[in-house]
Amino acid sequence: MAGSAITGTPNISGAPTSYPGGSSALSPAIQTVWSKEILFQAMPILRFEQFAVKKTELGVTPGLTINFMRYNNLGQASQLVEGIRMQTAPLTASQFSITVAEQGFAVAVSELLLNASFDDVMASASRLLGRNMATYLDVSARNTLLQASSQIFGYEKDTGALNNQVYYNIGTPGTGNVSMTGDFNLTSQTIYDAVETLATKNVPRLGETYVCFVHPHQSRWLRNDPQFIEMTKYAAPGNFMLGEIGRLNDVVFIETTQVRNVVGGAGTGWTTDTTTGGVTTGNGNANRYDSIFIGDNAFGHAISLPVELRDGGILDFGREHALAWYAIWGLGLITDISVVIASTN
Repeated sequence: MAGSAITGTPNISGAPTSYPGGSSALSPAIQTVWSKEILFQAMPILRFEQFAVKKTELGVTPGLTINFMRYNNLGQASQLVEGIRMQTAPLTASQFSITVAEQGFAVAVSELLLNASFDDVMASASRLLGRNMATYLDVSARNTLLQASSQIFGYEKDTGALNNQVYYNIGTPGTGNVSMTGDFNLTSQTIYDAVETLATKNVPRLGETYVCFVHPHQSRWLRNDPQFIEMTKYAAPGNFMLGEIGRLNDVVFIETTQVRNVVGGAGTGWTTDTTTGGVTTGNGNANRYDSIFIGDNAFGHAISLPVELRDGGILDFGREHALAWYAIWGLGLITDISVVIASTN
């Protein structure tokens, strides 16, 4: 007569204690238990769009274009002379526009999947569509700001034995994408250059400060500077901006991975950037990060139809279900001088 045996899960030992007959696994009786807490891939939250000038006129009037008119400054005044008639000057203005277009993204699932899935697929799809819309809108806003013409570059710190001369030396600024060979980082000197550029052009601040969007790689170097004030160390807490990490020289820093990272976008051999499938790369031997400084009235967001979540109706006798986000909007650069792009390694 064979020794006694025991039946268990697939994890049971092949030589269980006190069971000379061994063991067997009843695998069909064990079903996989799926967690209801689906882990979604971490994605950026809106950062750029919160600073756009919203225009909603197209929501109540027909058309696909919103026109903006900006008056030019008047000339220099002069002292008057008695008996000499005052000369008049004309008013001049410039006009620009933002054109709206349809935007959207859709997914579809089968009726069989909805009935067989352990998860509420349509609820998960709506969450994914919301994140898709947020990422698309933020990247579109970033690309709009990157159309600005003003560009400055990071600084390369002096190397050598650590002493006061090296520590307090501001380093050497880059002169172009080719010159940034790998160690031209975002430092306080780059911030000073950006503020100087904006203030010299009389660009109004957003409230009390300018705003800078930085990549986590750039903010890591910025935090090395003892003058950088982290948000948790503000003397007077107030209303923080979404994504705010700190301040330096009247500039608020917003950290986001949506800041453009161009692989091969700088260094020796760089000549041009190429965008394929929404990804921009260069032909240099170093990477480039394009942080963006903005003042007031930098770019606009024209909205004809706000974002809506729409279903596709009854398809194939109800065997197919479609869900989409849909909107009609457009983005455009309003004031070119209100934007400075700071390129670093």
